[in-house]
This record gives sequence, C-alpha cells and structure tokens, in this order.
Amino acid sequence: MATHNPPSEPQDQPAIVAPPPPAAALAPASTRSPSASASHIPPPPSAPPKQPSKDFLFLPIPRRLRWDPENPPAFGWGMNVIFAAAASVGVANMNYAQPILVALADEFNVDYAEVTNIPTLLQASYAAGLLFICPLGDLVRRRQLILAILIVGSALSLSLAFIKNINAFQVISAFLGASSVAGQVLIPLAIELAPATQRGTAVAIVFGGLTLGSLYGRVLAGLVGEKSIAGVYYMAFGLQKFILVLLWAVLPDFPAKNQGSSYKQILVQMGKYAITEPLLIQACIIVCSCSAVFSSFWVTQTFILSDIYGFSSLKIGLFALVGVGGVFTAPIIGRIVDTLLPWTVTCLGLLVLMMTQAVFTGAVGTSIGALIVVIIGLDIGWQLQEVSYVARIMEISHNGRARISAVYVLFIFIGQLIGTSAGSRVYLKWGYRASGGLCIGLLGFAMLVHCLRGPHTGLKTVIGWEGGSGLRRKMLADPEDQGVANDEENAVEMGKVTKP
Repeated sequence: MATHNPPSEPQDQPAIVAPPPPAAALAPASTRSPSASASHIPPPPSAPPKQPSKDFLFLPIPRRLRWDPENPPAFGWGMNVIFAAAASVGVANMNYAQPILVALADEFNVDYAEVTNIPTLLQASYAAGLLFICPLGDLVRRRQLILAILIVGSALSLSLAFIKNINAFQVISAFLGASSVAGQVLIPLAIELAPATQRGTAVAIVFGGLTLGSLYGRVLAGLVGEKSIAGVYYMAFGLQKFILVLLWAVLPDFPAKNQGSSYKQILVQMGKYAITEPLLIQACIIVCSCSAVFSSFWVTQTFILSDIYGFSSLKIGLFALVGVGGVFTAPIIGRIVDTLLPWTVTCLGLLVLMMTQAVFTGAVGTSIGALIVVIIGLDIGWQLQEVSYVARIMEISHNGRARISAVYVLFIFIGQLIGTSAGSRVYLKWGYRASGGLCIGLLGFAMLVHCLRGPHTGLKTVIGWEGGSGLRRKMLADPEDQGVANDEENAVEMGKVTKP
C-alpha cells in the first residue's frame, strides 16, 4: 500500500541531494541574523599574499624595492647597465685563470698538465650551473637567487686567494664555475622588465656585459697576476662584493613564478622545451655554429699574433681590448633588433660573420689591420644574430624564460668547446686559411638552417614559409598568444590546473 505525506509538508525530491544546512539555519528564527537567512552569501575576498620583506630571512629588502603589483618597477638605462655589470663580473670568474696558468704551476710546484685542468673544471661546472641553477629563476624569487649566487661566488673567489694546495684549488674552482651564472639569470629578467619595444636593446646590453667580462677578465688577470696570484682573486672578490651591494640596493623583488611546481617538474619541462620547440631548436643549432666560429677565431688569433707577428703573451692579452669597440655597439645592435624583423636581423648578422671570416681567410696573415677589422666585425655579427634570436625565443613561454635561456646559453657553451678544439687542431695541422674555411662552412650551415623557417613562420611550425616572405616588421599574433598558450599547456601537464 502506498503512503502519502501530509499535505502540509512538501514531497521529498530524491533526485536532488541538498547540502546540509548551515549552523545558522538551525538556530531559532528569533536568533537568526538577516544575512544568515539569505539564499546566498558570497565568500569574503581573499587577502593578497603577504610579500616578503627580507632576503634569506634576515637581510632586509629596502621598502621601495618590495613587490607591489599596483606599482611594478620601472626598467631604465641605469638598471640595464647594472645588469650588464653584474653579468660581466660573473663571467669574468671563468677567465681569470687562463692567463696565469704558468704562474699557478710555479706557485704550486706542479707541471703544466695539472694546472690545465683548472679551465676545464671551470667550464664543466659552469655548464652544470646552467643546467641546474639557472632554471631556478622560473621557480624561486629571482632577487634572492641572484644575491645568493653572488654571495657564494665572492666567498669562493676569496678562498682561492689563500689556497696553497693544487687539489683544493681545483675543487674550489669547480664550484666557482657553477656560481658564475648570475648573468644568465638576469637575461630573462631583463626581457620581462623591459617594454616590448625595447627588449632587443635590453638583451643586447646585458649580453654586451657578458662579452666585456670575458675580455677584461683575461686582461686584468694577466696584469695583476704579474705581481701576485692572490691579488687576482682579491680583485675578483672585491668586484663581486661591490656588485652584490649594488644589486641589494637597486634590484626589485618579484614573486616566484610557477608556484606549486617542483624542481623536478621544472627540469623535466626544460628538457621538453629543448626537443619540442622548433624555434628554440633552430636557435640552438645556429648559435652553436656561430659560437664555434667565435671561439675558433680567438684561439687561432693567439697563434697568429705569436707565430706571424711575434707578439709576447702580454701584448696578445692587450690586443683583445680591440674587441671592446664591438662590445660598446650593443645599444645600436639592440635598436636594430627592436626596429627590424628579427629574422632579417639574424640574416644580417650571419652575413657580417661570413664577410669577416672571408677577410680572415684572405688577408689576416699579411696585415694586422685586417685582424682588427675581423675582431670588430666578429663582435658586431655575433651580437646581431645572438640578440635577435634571444628576443624571439623568450616569447615561447612567459613562465619558462629562465629555462629557455639556460638551454640557449648551454648551446653557446657547447659551441665554444667545439670551436676551441676544432679551430686549434685545424690551424696547427693546415694553417689559418683552413681554419677560416672551416668557419665559413659552419656559417653557411647556420644560414641554411635559418632559411628553413621563414620570417613570419609560427612558433610551432618546424619547416616552412607560412605567413608570406615579406621582410618588413609586422605585428604577429604568434609570439604573445602562443607564449600564453604554452604556459597554459604546461600548467595542465604539471597538474596545477585541469583542462575544461
């Protein structure tokens, strides 16, 4: 027999399960507040997360530098130059040992074979820093990361001034290389801070600092090392401490990106960028080839100055200062990148490099002036192709810029190893003309790879000339839109959001 509810009571609705009433609804009517009887009470707005006021839990952040989303920091020429100075001081650590290897062998009373391990250890640990420290820029607060790198680097430099054992010197040098990557953390930060119309200039200035650090590191070490090896590392300590204090006073704080991700996920995603992003793969192949040419030249010009022109070691070191002229063209290079289509700028850079290597192959053994032209042209061509690609690849993923930069710079480093080894071997066996011919071949290969993708090709296209072949700059939807799309896709893969 069916039963019925009394008419005074509503019938049950088994298909709908209502949530349990709030505690306020169970209270007597006389004690309920008007708001409690409302059908919907919106949750109170969540308070914004508290921004840190200290670095390392004890070092105060100046109030004007603390993160304020309503008043983001401005990025001007002054901060750009400071970024370049910090980058130069870091990379100089990699070059102090090279001019004083003979003095180090005498200091530690060992043969040359043992001290030549020092540059190798510096380079190997530098590569490790690129792979395992630079990606942290996409995970932790970058101000604190950069300051930590400089603190460790300066402490290691100071310890080298006191070391009296070759084995301990080599171990500390290995750690020093890994702590010389501040510039590589600053490059994506400069991209993020600079206005979209000035990113090429910002990157060119920071890269100019890296090149300058490589030059003055060798020169200063050669000059100071004539008097005291310890003095070289006291100098390195002082420069890094000065930059450390300067950055503490001017570097704005920023919230960490990719919050909720793990270090392992960040590294895995970096590997994915290296094998799945056509533009990044193309950029890495080209910059590796150009870096090999750059390094091959600097190795062979040492032999040329000694064998053909009879220069002493000190004169060879000072001759490197000719390259400073090319470094100071960085603002002009950046302006060109900001004005022209990046694809066109890369073509221009590769053509300049080819012309300089043609001059090297044909005339560098008969005219010292030709060698000067090659040095300046090499710096200009290198910056044109390097900066134009950096400004482009940073749009692959806005939240992955530190990792993308790390992959790119790693291939610069690989190119340096290839160029140093191959260039010296070819020169010693067949002479400078053969070395120049090898470099022209590498640049021809780079141009071929560059032309596989047209000036308006989308980020995800492997090979093609879609979008036309016009060489004029035009507004592309690809960079910004695809960068955001990549960030959303990566967030899904890391489990931070779910697909709709």
